[in-house]
Amino acid sequence: MTLILTLILSLSTSFFSTEKPVQTTESICITSEEALLLEILNDYRISKKLHSVKLSSKLTLVAKTHARDLMENYSFDETCNPHSWSDKGNWTSCCYTSDHKQSNCMWNKPKEIAEYYAHGYEIIFYHSGKATAEDALKGWKNSTAHNEVVTNTSIWKQIKWESIGVAIDGNWAVVWFGPAPDQSPQPKICQ
Repeated sequence: MTLILTLILSLSTSFFSTEKPVQTTESICITSEEALLLEILNDYRISKKLHSVKLSSKLTLVAKTHARDLMENYSFDETCNPHSWSDKGNWTSCCYTSDHKQSNCMWNKPKEIAEYYAHGYEIIFYHSGKATAEDALKGWKNSTAHNEVVTNTSIWKQIKWESIGVAIDGNWAVVWFGPAPDQSPQPKICQ
């Protein structure tokens, strides 16, 4: 009787679950606007005498997952900034605060979501209308903290970015940088 009840509960939980399945790195593609974001970010880095960063399927999966989570679940408040993750997906939720006490929540998302075994570092752009590649880069260039991540300056000087993931979803542009190479095939342009 216990076995039957357990089986019924397991089946009903999975049948009625509202969580969306996590996309895999094999199915990841980028839009033309995301490809433009990658291109202009790398052009900007090259203009600063830095190497271009290789597009990563794993970090793109994390970027797209977070951009979708932000689009569907995030609302601005005084406590949790956009590096926060909701409790509406197959990941550990967290409230990322301005004191950075939840930084491990961000740094560990690439491992948790995409099996990328190095820390990941995220920059986010929000637009009240629709986020674009050009607006996102302009916003990051004008933000000292974000520009330092992109250009490996200040506290980021000793880190060499080997992988990058990009996503644009509605109001949000999300980029993840990582210090380890991603050996999986690069995302293609979405058809």
